Amino acid sequence: MTAPIHTTQNWQPDQYDVVIDVRSPSEFADDHIEGAVNLPALFDDERAVVGKLYKRTSAFAARKTGAAIMSRNIAQHLETFLKDKPADFRPLIYCWRGGKRSRAFALVLSEIGWTTHLLKGGYKAYRRGVLDKIKSLPEWLQLIIIAGRTGSGKTDLLQTLRQNKQQILDLEDLAAHRGSLLGQIPGRLQPGQRLFESRLVQKLMQFEPSLPVFIESESSRIGNLQIPAPLWQAMTNAPLVTLDVPVSARAAYLVSVYERLTLDPSDLLVLIDGMVRRHGYDITSEWKNLLNQKDWHSLAESLLTAHYDPAYDQSVSRHDREELLYVLQKDFSVEQREKTVHKIIRRVGKSSVTREVTPQ
Repeated sequence: MTAPIHTTQNWQPDQYDVVIDVRSPSEFADDHIEGAVNLPALFDDERAVVGKLYKRTSAFAARKTGAAIMSRNIAQHLETFLKDKPADFRPLIYCWRGGKRSRAFALVLSEIGWTTHLLKGGYKAYRRGVLDKIKSLPEWLQLIIIAGRTGSGKTDLLQTLRQNKQQILDLEDLAAHRGSLLGQIPGRLQPGQRLFESRLVQKLMQFEPSLPVFIESESSRIGNLQIPAPLWQAMTNAPLVTLDVPVSARAAYLVSVYERLTLDPSDLLVLIDGMVRRHGYDITSEWKNLLNQKDWHSLAESLLTAHYDPAYDQSVSRHDREELLYVLQKDFSVEQREKTVHKIIRRVGKSSVTREVTPQ
C-alpha cells in the first residue's frame, strides 16, 4: 500500500529515523544537515551529463536521462543502505530546492510503504534556517569565556567542565583545528565554512537556554574558518574566567600537545622564519638553535615569553571585559583542574560579579 509523503519545514534529525540527503557527493561535502546520510540520486559526473543535455539538447532529453540514472541509483540504495529498514521506517529526504531529486526518491519509498517526509525548500531552506538561528544567538546565549595565555589548558578545562555536567561549546573541535598557526589536528580536515556553521547550530540547539555555556577564548578565525559575526560579538561581550598558569608549566603542556612538531619541526621552522621581521634575527636565530638542539621546553618557554604572552596581554588590554574569576593554577594535574572547575561552578552560581582571585 502506498504510504503518505508529507512536506515539512522541520529539519531536526531527532524527529526522523534518518535524514537522507539525495544531492551529489560534492554538494553533501560542502554542507549538509548534521547527521544526514548521503544517498545520491545523481552522482557528480551524472549531474554533469544531465546538465549538458539540458543545455545542448532539451529539457525533455535531460529529464528522461536523469530519470533513468536516478532509477538505477535509487535501486542500488534500496539494495544496500535501505535493505534492512523496517516497515515503520520514517525518513526525511531533501535535495537542493526540494525538487525533482528528492520527490523521485520519496515516491519510490512511498510506493514501498514507508511514510516519507520531504523538506520544503530543500537544502536552501535549511541553510536559511541555519543563518537565522545564528543571527538570533545574542538574544538567548549566556556565554562565559575561559581565558588565559597560550598554553593555559583552556580546551582541557572545557572538557573537565563538561564532565561536571556543564554546557560547553568547543569551537576548536567543531572546526577541527586548535586555533593557532600550528593548530592543524593530524588526521582531521577542517570543514568548509557552511558545514562548520551547520555543526555549530546543531550543537547550540542542544543547550538549555537558561544555563550558561562555557567557551574558550578564541580569535575571530580558527584555522581557515571564520566565527560567525553574531557569535563573535556575543563572545566579545561575555564575562571572563581567567586562568593564570606558570610559564614553565605552560611550556611543558605545549610540548606534549604539539608533539608532532618535535617529530617533524618543518612547520615550526617556517613559523620562526615568519617572525624575523617582528622580532629580529638575534632572537629568531636563538629559537632556531634551540630547535636544532631539540630543546623543546626552552624553545616553547622562550616563544611564550617573547611572542605569545605579550601578544595576548596586548589583546586583553584593548577590551574592557567583566572578569568573574581569576584563578591561579600551578599545574595541569587532574586535582588542580578539578579544583579550578569547582571554583568556577561556585562562582558562576553567585549573583555578584565582583572580581574574585583564588589561588590553588
